[in-house]
Amino acid sequence: MKNRKIKTLLVTCAVAGAALLAIAGKAENADKTFLSVATASTGGTYYPMGVGLANVWSNRLKHQGIQVTGQSSAGSIENIDLLQKDEAQLAILQSLIAVEAYQGVRNFDGRAYGDLRSISMLWPNVEHFVMQESRVKDGTLNDIAGTRFSVGPQASGTEQSTMIILQGVNLTKKSLSAEYLGYGDTVSAMRDGRLDGGALPAGVPAAAVTDMYASGVPARILEVTDEQLASINAIANSWFRFDIKAETYPRQPKAVATIAQPNILVALSRLDEKLVYDLTKTMFENLPEVHQVHSSAKYISLENALKGVSVPLHLGAYRYYREAGVEIPDYLIPPEAAALAANP
Repeated sequence: MKNRKIKTLLVTCAVAGAALLAIAGKAENADKTFLSVATASTGGTYYPMGVGLANVWSNRLKHQGIQVTGQSSAGSIENIDLLQKDEAQLAILQSLIAVEAYQGVRNFDGRAYGDLRSISMLWPNVEHFVMQESRVKDGTLNDIAGTRFSVGPQASGTEQSTMIILQGVNLTKKSLSAEYLGYGDTVSAMRDGRLDGGALPAGVPAAAVTDMYASGVPARILEVTDEQLASINAIANSWFRFDIKAETYPRQPKAVATIAQPNILVALSRLDEKLVYDLTKTMFENLPEVHQVHSSAKYISLENALKGVSVPLHLGAYRYYREAGVEIPDYLIPPEAAALAANP
């Protein structure tokens, strides 16, 4: 009987101890803020960029109990869904997809996400429209008309953005013989004379474009005029001027005036203002550390922060940029800021 009482007492103490630990754990977690950044597949740039930024934020904001992790996903379109379900609080999106979601057009026809907010441009996808020299006339996007041209794999982001760009210069698939090839296959087909050109959007330098020049394909990168850029942005305001410096690629003695579409960091308007302010401030005030995250992270700077961004800013990011003296276009001012001004 005595042993049974002792055993019962030990079990009671153990249960009580476990309960106290559970309560302590909940109290500790109550002081922490857990955030997830939706990225894309692990093989691209989105995932390492998201994970790297998450580590910077977690290390620098540890004293505030903020812990951020990166999560893989199917990419920009799924990331919108993850934000809405609160399965991610931050996301990296292709600018074009962000605009479509905010406006409720194309991929998001009839279901606008008006609560989507931008935080910053992260790095650009530079448009490389390459063309055989024998088909070059004025050296701009106009030369694509009537050619055998790869617009990217079917249903890919490359195809979607390429067709909007072509629409901006009054071209459709009927204006050319469209092919649906990946980057390496595009260059191989050009090398064999089976293809006149193709769209190869990527960070600079793009491996496929380097291969095109280095392997002696008689081709060049087409330029985009200011008028063409304005017409493209009239359809989807997602691109900005980008000059590929001379000698970026072999046999490229002159700079090329093209355009780029940014990959941007976003959140929903409901995410806490101070939290987004702290995330934005931390990213820009620790740039040496941020630039070590990935080679593409070198583009992250206050100077580039709003390039190509078209969805209104999150109130927290807006507050930081105002303090930092960044000029903010009217179309990026958060609706929440106007409401606050009207009701101080």
